[in-house]
Amino acid sequence: MNKSVRVRYAPSPTGYPHVGNIRTALFNWLFARHHGGSFIVRIEDTDVTRKVKGAVKGILDGLRWLGLDWDEGPEVGGKYGPYFQSQRLEIYSELAERLISQGDAYYCYCSPQRLKEMRAEQVKRKQPPGYDRLCRDLTQEERAQKETEGITPVIRFKAPLGGQTRFNDLIRGEVVFDNNTIDDFILLKSDGYPTYHLASVIDDHLMEISHVLRAEEWLSSTPRHLLLYRALGFEPPQFAHLPMLLGSDRSKLSKRHGAVSITEYREQGYLPEAMVNFLALLGWSLDDRTEILSREELIQSFSLERISRTAAIFNRDKLNWMNGVYIRNLTAVQFFEAVQPYLMMNIPAGEALISSENYVRDILPLIQERARTLAEVAELAQFFFIDQLDYESSLLVGKDMSHQSAIQALEAAQQRLSQLEAFDAGSLEGVLRPLAVELGLKTGQLFGTLRVAVTGRTAAPPLFQTMAVLGKERCLRRIEAALARL
Repeated sequence: MNKSVRVRYAPSPTGYPHVGNIRTALFNWLFARHHGGSFIVRIEDTDVTRKVKGAVKGILDGLRWLGLDWDEGPEVGGKYGPYFQSQRLEIYSELAERLISQGDAYYCYCSPQRLKEMRAEQVKRKQPPGYDRLCRDLTQEERAQKETEGITPVIRFKAPLGGQTRFNDLIRGEVVFDNNTIDDFILLKSDGYPTYHLASVIDDHLMEISHVLRAEEWLSSTPRHLLLYRALGFEPPQFAHLPMLLGSDRSKLSKRHGAVSITEYREQGYLPEAMVNFLALLGWSLDDRTEILSREELIQSFSLERISRTAAIFNRDKLNWMNGVYIRNLTAVQFFEAVQPYLMMNIPAGEALISSENYVRDILPLIQERARTLAEVAELAQFFFIDQLDYESSLLVGKDMSHQSAIQALEAAQQRLSQLEAFDAGSLEGVLRPLAVELGLKTGQLFGTLRVAVTGRTAAPPLFQTMAVLGKERCLRRIEAALARL
């Protein structure tokens, strides 16, 4: 920590960033902000065949949505650019050739077919897969012969055949790998593009990255990278490998658990503040009890010491709960603005928003207490925007009520409500609560029947406030329709 903290988020545009990928970005961003350092975005786009159109925009939009601003990278620039690896090919080629000239790498002329057959044979013999080093010690004459055959070689690293590579992981402590388990991995492919191993090591050095915080799956690649640092004469950064994310059933996180792109969470109506809070607690914690933390509190409190070594569980129910907390903390104005796009996608709600904004503003406070996502709002509020309710008539007959008592309750309520001049929540409660006693019903029975009649649902926002917003005319019309059903 003697030099300034510089961390990077280096996604590959082979798809849109999912929650595990974005969790890595968040931890890097929090670490940089906590230490007053720099957060760099670098696009590792050297896998040409797997590039997905629009993925770079999706990555940057996802970061922007979450408020993870970057100090250097695409659209921002910086003195260590370019920040697209596809624009840095000459650098990788030059250093790969240097490794060859100093005896730390070599040209490999093996065809894809030969490598495929080699791996099949290794699997058959139950041997660990890895290159068999056929081209490692070719003579100059043998190399010349391969060149005359028109074979474009790859460049492989000459891994040590013995000894150990050890390092101190800032989360896991000392980690040791036997060098004989490391094969002669490819540095530069035949198309001139580098592998992840070569490009990330070179760029992390040239961009002066101080700490590499990345997913646990890269732990086994770290000895390869350290050997490369040593061969190139570069000082390695400090490494910290973040715990895996598992689904609620403790299996590998997949789409069915919620490992979808971050843009899908935005479309489903999750608030960025809630997503940041939730993702920060996947493998890190402030203590054993604090669940809701603002962005400022996360920055102030974040440290590698509080990152767990064990896998983190992605719990969609917890995310829904947390998002609901953040929704309820919005002001009425903030909630109205946040929910508008989701209402516009729902035709009745969208039309109402255009034609009667004040009506929508009256509805939203009733829904805000129950919504877990913004996308739910239109569905929760649907009965406010439609003329005819669709529900099972049997729902009008509450527990321990008869068909006839439900009719009597609705008729009595209809008669009392039609005489009301002020149709507000207080007036409604003042009339309907005594009515239950007169009818010999529990308040829950009367209110339950009325709730179904005016909303078409057994669970809805508070009855009196809901009826007040619906208005006298609409409530009486719906009670009449309910009586017709019975």
